[in-house]
Amino acid sequence: MALIELTKHGLYCAQADVYIDPWKSVPKALITHAHSDHARSGNGLYIAQVHCVPLLNLRLGKINAQGLKYGEQMTINGVKISFHPAGHVPGSSQIRIEYKGEVWVVSGDYKLEDDGVCTPFESVKCHSFISESTFGLPIYQWKDQHEVYAEINNWWKKNATDGVVSVIMAYSLGKAQRILKHLDQGIGKVIVHPVVGVMNEAVRDFTPDLPMDIIWNKDLTASNYRNAMLIVPPNSAEAMLEMFNPCSIAFASGWMNFRGGKYQMSSERGFTLSDHADWSSLNKAIEASDAEQIFVTHGFVKPYVKWLREQGKNAFELETLFSSNGSSEE
Repeated sequence: MALIELTKHGLYCAQADVYIDPWKSVPKALITHAHSDHARSGNGLYIAQVHCVPLLNLRLGKINAQGLKYGEQMTINGVKISFHPAGHVPGSSQIRIEYKGEVWVVSGDYKLEDDGVCTPFESVKCHSFISESTFGLPIYQWKDQHEVYAEINNWWKKNATDGVVSVIMAYSLGKAQRILKHLDQGIGKVIVHPVVGVMNEAVRDFTPDLPMDIIWNKDLTASNYRNAMLIVPPNSAEAMLEMFNPCSIAFASGWMNFRGGKYQMSSERGFTLSDHADWSSLNKAIEASDAEQIFVTHGFVKPYVKWLREQGKNAFELETLFSSNGSSEE
């Protein structure tokens, strides 16, 4: 029997009787990060990186959770379990599982680029590596993130000069903090949706240099914030847009890599900024793991496995509820 296997509840380590990012309720769950496609309600005990725990509480309500520091090891029935930086969003982890010298790593979602907000990715050597492949096609190659931040700030500056409010749609955990960190706040005030504001406050507890913002409320006077940048979650902008008009709307996502991508039609601008590894980074991470076998999930599974096999890798498809591209908060 493999150390980790796929069951109807998700990835499972029978020796430790724990599930990893289960999609159905289980007694004990190891959680890679707090995005909804990896952390679901209804589990008995959640075990996650210590900074992930308050984010899980915000998203799932008060839960029974245990937090471990990066690199800290716990042992369950002889199985050694530890969490290691994934670089995806604050509190995100790869999960290392070892039993009798056999090591598996479950990547969760990850990126290799240091975004200045979350703990940077660290490669973990293993025998078997379960990797995401959200952008597992060679067409997905990200430009340097600082070029994208410059594009965002230039767009904001032009809008401010024209008396137009800038509105950027970004996921409330990860992308929103990353954008806030790199905005030129000399241009104007930054106003965030309440959902983003609550998440920012939680992240500031362990990332104190995250810049401050103004949390939107119905009493804000639009005329006082004509130069503002608004950060809002996708599909949650309607009330704010009615108040801050005229405005220019943008969306920040890896899917903006091509015109016509996800959310492109609902925004005037698209900035290609992803919290997932691009094609080159996926290959670097897999190579650095020294894994003898690679299991691919969450994304372009079939073509990526085919390519890995063509490179001589022992690669396999691992279909889950969230294997199709475009399913994750990225």
